[in-house]
Amino acid sequence: MALDRISLSDFRNHAATGLDGTARFNLLVGENGAGKTNLLEALSLLAPGRGLRRAALADMVRSGATNGFAVGADLLSRDEPLRIGTYSESAQPGRRRVRINRAEASAVGLGEWLAVTWLTPAMDGIFTGPSADRRRFVDRMALALDPMHAAHVSRYEGALRERNRLLADQREPDGAWLDAIEAQMVEHGSALMAGRARLVEALAVRLAQMPAEPFARPALTYVPGAPDHADGLSQALYEGRRRDRAAQRTLSGPHRDELDVVHAAKRMPAAQSSTGEQKAMLVAITLAHASLAAQGRASILLLDEVAAHLDPVRRAALFEQLEASGAQVWMTGTEIAPFESIAGDAATWRVTNGLVERL
Repeated sequence: MALDRISLSDFRNHAATGLDGTARFNLLVGENGAGKTNLLEALSLLAPGRGLRRAALADMVRSGATNGFAVGADLLSRDEPLRIGTYSESAQPGRRRVRINRAEASAVGLGEWLAVTWLTPAMDGIFTGPSADRRRFVDRMALALDPMHAAHVSRYEGALRERNRLLADQREPDGAWLDAIEAQMVEHGSALMAGRARLVEALAVRLAQMPAEPFARPALTYVPGAPDHADGLSQALYEGRRRDRAAQRTLSGPHRDELDVVHAAKRMPAAQSSTGEQKAMLVAITLAHASLAAQGRASILLLDEVAAHLDPVRRAALFEQLEASGAQVWMTGTEIAPFESIAGDAATWRVTNGLVERL
């Protein structure tokens, strides 16, 4: 068990929601729009980042609320429960604040205690969508293994924006200023690429240990958008200044990285595979990552409307692998029927218009 005594205050359509007595499997059942995914989103905020919807903080505050939202939970991964939480305030609506055992902390600090992974219907097009979606997917998984990954992403992107601003200026950029900005890009960019490479390598090893069926096994390759070491990245940025100034943007670097995914058995790119095969590969990656994330700290896996779209064979395989993952699992559905085989071992809640009742 990882999280218990979960509380939501003025979050989305939840005015005041509490969940006690959680289990390894936790089922949130209710009609569409009842607030099940909102609960998952709240749990996803107990990790660094912007949560599973990547929404603005103001959008998370319940309509009519006057003083922001709050999400809290007891983390039961140690002898003594650790109270963790995140909240916003009306005075600073764009700033997410964090507390660990009632002391102010950083969002990165949450990642030192808890790893959170999720799979939602919005991710179904990740193999066919823009490469930026796959980079965010990789970074979120890497973050669950190394909390400092988020800091490298943020600082690299900040330096990248500043370099692009200078390149697009009508005036010739100052060479010394470019040197300073590129030094930041090299420091954080090389760490960023190293984290992505480690994550993909670890996933590939774990996927190779998993059965090839019933979830199609994907083969993963990390494709860096620049030399993946500090000296090479520094040289690429320096030598690309003229070209980048003509383009008014930086054309090489980790912001151009790609995750190459292939259906291993068919040797077919994931983007060209069937919708069902793409879903199966995404489930396989999520399961592999959940087992990696559960090593060394508490791990939470959030699955939004996953079981309903699987046939009985894949559903049974999903539950079996979830049991072996070591993660605390939260699943949503419109009815209990798809979860009958695990319902006896699960904590189940009915969600109705932001109200939660234990079944």
